[in-house]
Amino acid sequence: MSSRLFQSFIHQMKDVVDKPFGVIDSAGTIVACSELGRIGESLGIEPVASTETVTDGGYTLKLISASQGENYTVFVDGVDASSGKLASIISISFSNIKNYYDEKYDKSSLIKNIILDNILPGDIYLKARELYFNSDVSRTVIIVRNLDHNDLSVYDVLQNLFPDKNKDFIISINETDVVLVKETGYDIGPRDIENLASSIADTLSGEFYVHAVIGIGTTVSNIKDLARSFKEAQTALEVGKVFDTEKTIVSYDNLGIARLIYQLPTTLCETFLHEVFKRGSIDNLDQETLFTIQRFFENNLNVSETSRKLFVHRNTLVYRLEKIKKITGLDLRQFDHAIIFKIALMVDKYLRSNPVKY
Repeated sequence: MSSRLFQSFIHQMKDVVDKPFGVIDSAGTIVACSELGRIGESLGIEPVASTETVTDGGYTLKLISASQGENYTVFVDGVDASSGKLASIISISFSNIKNYYDEKYDKSSLIKNIILDNILPGDIYLKARELYFNSDVSRTVIIVRNLDHNDLSVYDVLQNLFPDKNKDFIISINETDVVLVKETGYDIGPRDIENLASSIADTLSGEFYVHAVIGIGTTVSNIKDLARSFKEAQTALEVGKVFDTEKTIVSYDNLGIARLIYQLPTTLCETFLHEVFKRGSIDNLDQETLFTIQRFFENNLNVSETSRKLFVHRNTLVYRLEKIKKITGLDLRQFDHAIIFKIALMVDKYLRSNPVKY
């Protein structure tokens, strides 16, 4: 549809512009031109990747900064100053036309405006009806974050993995985050969505050597709730960055107490730590002691099992637990004390991370 928009505009301008001009796609192929016979021809030059006006092969080039995914570039025959001005004017015109078209007719733009809160709630259903958009289908927001900051387009990879543009929507948010709004039937549960996210991560790492983390929001049954699912997926990524640093897939539904801690004011967290560790700070515990505590929790406070996993004598482990009790005043062999200590460790980790909040 973009090429038809461009060609319609070019048809109106070709009598005013006294030089051959047109538009090329990301592959360098002419998709619209004042000389109709050249459409489909390869211009033989690289499309522009920045917003600067450049010259190449006798042409002046200017990027059309409008659409996500596919990038288009204006070319004007000639490298003089007038060609540069024409390229800039035409690029601005095309950008405005493309933005207007996407805003009015593109379902992906509607989804993007919803998740970013760029549309009034009362306008959502009106716009959905204009686009014949099914508003009452279950959908889940999944954010794929590229941690490698390389040149691979995760957007393009997801477009190939989910080609049905009437059901699944791929939206580029920034240079690292790409959103997949996946239509999910009523028979698809949280485990199925996590398996889907896992397959995306495996494809990115196995075929493209990209390290990505994926945040999953809750499934919503109404289009207006996509913004909430999007914020939940963002929260999952940020909470996971603090508490589940080894996980690739983080689901909002599985955050548990970490989600609660993440939402607490830092002053309240600091007060809690001071109250728990009255005898001494958590900083008084060395790495070996903290490692022992972690393994003790992992083995459900079982002294015998923990000592076996740590390859130490049972009495050695008991001595370490007594040492912890002497420093902190908490006996980890008591369930209530263990819960308090576990939460305190998470709160301390949260305060040290200083995470970004949305």
